[in-house]
Amino acid sequence: MKKVFFAVLLTASLFATAQSAPQDSIPTNPQSQQNAAQRILSSNLSQKGLTVGGYAEAHYNRATGENAKLDVHRVVMLFGYKFNERTQFVTEIEFEHVKEVYIEQAFLQYTLTDNINLRAGLMLVPMGIVNEYHEPTTFNGVERPSMDKSIVPTTWREIGLGVSGRWDEASLRYQAYVFNGFTSDNDGKYLGGSNGFRNGRQKGAESMMNNVNFSGKVDYYGLPGLRLGLSGYFGRTQSEKAVEDIEGSDVGIAMVGLDARYAYKRFSARGQFIHANVTDSEEYNAYYGSDLGSALQGWYLETAYNLLAQDKKQQLIAFARYEDYNTHAATDGGLAENLAYDRDEWTFGLTYKVAPGAAFKADYQFKNNAVDGSQTIKQLNLGFGVWF
Repeated sequence: MKKVFFAVLLTASLFATAQSAPQDSIPTNPQSQQNAAQRILSSNLSQKGLTVGGYAEAHYNRATGENAKLDVHRVVMLFGYKFNERTQFVTEIEFEHVKEVYIEQAFLQYTLTDNINLRAGLMLVPMGIVNEYHEPTTFNGVERPSMDKSIVPTTWREIGLGVSGRWDEASLRYQAYVFNGFTSDNDGKYLGGSNGFRNGRQKGAESMMNNVNFSGKVDYYGLPGLRLGLSGYFGRTQSEKAVEDIEGSDVGIAMVGLDARYAYKRFSARGQFIHANVTDSEEYNAYYGSDLGSALQGWYLETAYNLLAQDKKQQLIAFARYEDYNTHAATDGGLAENLAYDRDEWTFGLTYKVAPGAAFKADYQFKNNAVDGSQTIKQLNLGFGVWF
C-alpha cells in the first residue's frame, strides 16, 4: 500500500510542470455541470500533455446506539493525457478507507467527429445522477444517497467499449456502451440482500465475461436550468465456464432510470427513479442460496436553497431529501419479501462551500424500514469534501 502511494506521488512530482485541471467552480446550473472525467477531457483541449486533479472526502458518522465512526472515506488522484488532437486517456486512482486501492476509471477516448467519441476501457456505467457525478462537492449530504448505493449501485464501473457525444441542435448528450457486467458469484459473495447488486461489481479486476451487457443514457438540456436523463442497462450476469449452462448460474437484468436536475437562482432540486427487473431469480437463489429479489426499485426527491446572496463567492446550502427504496420490491418462488429491505430515509442538512471546490457538510438522517415495530435509526453525519 505504502509503495503504491509513494509511487503515485513520485509520478506526480516528475510532471510538476504539467498543467492542472481548472479550479472547480461547482456550477449550480446542471446544464453546464461536469464530472471529473469530463473536466479532465475538456481541460487540456488547447495543448498536448498531462492534466492532473483529484478529490477527497472525510466523514464522521454516529447512528442510534452506535459508537461514532470516523473515516477518510476516499482520496482520488486524477490523471489525463492528450496524445494528439483526437486521442486522450483518463484514469482515476482511488484510495478508500486509507488501506484499499482501486482503479475507478481507465479509458482511452478517440474523437471521430465533433459529436462522436469512441471510448474503451474501465468506465462508469451511466445510470442515474450520482454514479457519474459522485465528486463530493457535486451533491448535498455527507454520504451519497442510500438508494444509489443499494440499487444502482455506486460507484459502478465495468470494462467496455462504446460511443459518447453531443447533439447540440437537439440539446442532447448521449452514451452507448457494451460492458462485461455483474458477476453471479464474486468469490463467495452473491447478489441479493439489502445491498441488491452491489456484491456483483467486478470493478475491472480480472473481470470475467461470458455474457455481453448493453448500457446507454440520453440527457436533455434544452430548457433553461433543467437537465433530464433517461438511462438503460440490459443483459445477464457473468458465470464461470464450468457452471454457465446450469440453471440458476446467472440472471437477466433490465434496469431503467429517470433523473432530473433543476436550478433557478438560489433554488435547486433533483430527483431520481430506478427500477430493475430480474429474471431467473428463483433459480439463482436455489443454486447459490441467496435472497435476490425479482425486482428492485427506488426513488428520491431533494430540494435545496442557498442561504447566502447570489453575488457571494461562498454558498451555504440548506437541503432536504426523501428516499424510498426496496431491494425486495418483488420476489419469485417461495422467497418471502423481507420487509427490512423496504426502507425510507429523510435527510436534512447544510453544505457550506467555502471556496470553489471545497465544502464542509453536516446533516441528520431518520432511517426507517417496513418491519412492524422497528425503531427509527437517527444518524448524525459531519464531513468535508474537496475537488480540484
